[in-house]
Amino acid sequence: MAQEPQSLKNHTKWDPPFHFFLAPLALIIVIWTIVNLVRNLDWYNAAHVVVAIWAMVAVFKIRIYALKVQDRVIRLEERVRLKELAPASFQSRVDALTIDQLIGLRFASDGEVVDLAQKALAGNWNRKQIKEAIKNWRADNWRA
Repeated sequence: MAQEPQSLKNHTKWDPPFHFFLAPLALIIVIWTIVNLVRNLDWYNAAHVVVAIWAMVAVFKIRIYALKVQDRVIRLEERVRLKELAPASFQSRVDALTIDQLIGLRFASDGEVVDLAQKALAGNWNRKQIKEAIKNWRADNWRA
């Protein structure tokens, strides 16, 4: 089955082990331990609640760390790309783009990224506004 080309409508990345196993299971365990604590109030069950919350926080922090590293790499890639593609008059302004704007620009084709970057700076656009303005979508299939 052929995969539909990536676009604004379908670019959201779902990580099945995280979104459909780790996160729901962590939430279920926290709820279950709290219910168990309410039914049987003692130090043992209170400790289970603390451990369950600790595990859930760890699961989410690990995911957030991966996304933060990804954002840093995107920031670097897009700055390098813009400095290669932009005219000299705009290159000094590339560093003024926010991380949010650079993340949105990663989906823009080389032919439109400089124009969108200039518009994003002038209009203080966020990543959603940038993505909505993209005409030629550049797929990013290597996201975490």
